[in-house]
Amino acid sequence: MATALRPIAHEDRLSLVEHLDELRTRLIVCIVVFLAAVGLCFWQNDAILSIMDRPLERSAFTKGSDDPLERSAAFQQTQKQLYLQLEELSRELARTEGASAAVREQAEETARLARVAAAAAPEASGRRPVTLGVGEPFTVTFRVVAYAALLLSLPVLLYQAYAFILPAFSPRERQVALPLMLMVPFLFAAGVVFAYYFVLPNAISFLQNFNDDNYDILLQARDYYKFSITVLIVMGLLFQVPIGILAVTRVGIVSTATLRHNRRYAILVIAIAAMLLPGQDPVTMLSMMVPLLVLFEGSILMASLLDRRADRARAREEAELDPADSDGGELVHHDDRED
Repeated sequence: MATALRPIAHEDRLSLVEHLDELRTRLIVCIVVFLAAVGLCFWQNDAILSIMDRPLERSAFTKGSDDPLERSAAFQQTQKQLYLQLEELSRELARTEGASAAVREQAEETARLARVAAAAAPEASGRRPVTLGVGEPFTVTFRVVAYAALLLSLPVLLYQAYAFILPAFSPRERQVALPLMLMVPFLFAAGVVFAYYFVLPNAISFLQNFNDDNYDILLQARDYYKFSITVLIVMGLLFQVPIGILAVTRVGIVSTATLRHNRRYAILVIAIAAMLLPGQDPVTMLSMMVPLLVLFEGSILMASLLDRRADRARAREEAELDPADSDGGELVHHDDRED
């Protein structure tokens, strides 16, 4: 179990059985951590589902829409306001001086009924996905909980994977791999946050309100959560573009000049990838293209800065070595002259 807590050194030599034992130990750690995260997320499944439903707020029922469901919701809210006004007017009538006892009693009863009717009217809120199957509430909830647990346990899972493959890296390769591996969870979390606050609300608002006057739009929970989770995971993975670019440039497979020269091909590949991703609508496509282009350009800039830093360090080392060589040459020449 100790091997699961620390990476094995590059100089260590393990047998096949020891490698398999290490792999088994790390897999057990990953499973235990994931199951613990599942238990925690299942305990808080109501909060997780509320968080997942929040992007639907921008597609809430709005006044002036031709969607029959939205018109019904708007009518209910108008009725609620009328009941509240009727209650206020009835109470003012009951307090009017000179009114008979019968009129006051009738006004009090009208105010009571108006208050009851206003309280019975549903509150204005965003859409919520619907379920159609008998077991769909449980299966959909458990699927969302599993993905949330995977996201929560991701740092530990990545560390276990990194610690298992680390011995294969030389010290030089480890200097390149370690910073990149540390960037993986942060970039993945940044991609998920960007998708949650920007991509999902705009995509859902566009898709749910598109031509909505011709449909009674009911959003099934299974399809909504599948779409949302897919977008979140895909954006988290796409935010790993800087790691790939920095890796190939630091290793020397591709230069930054080559990446700049082939920028137009990269833009074409990004556009095709965004078109094939979930949504297939212009809003989702553009929402995914823009951050990818920014990440691509930012990665090239970062790789260029790292290359310049490496060149300066190399030039400094050469400058420190040259005087030593020249001094050594003068000493040898002086010794020869004394001889």
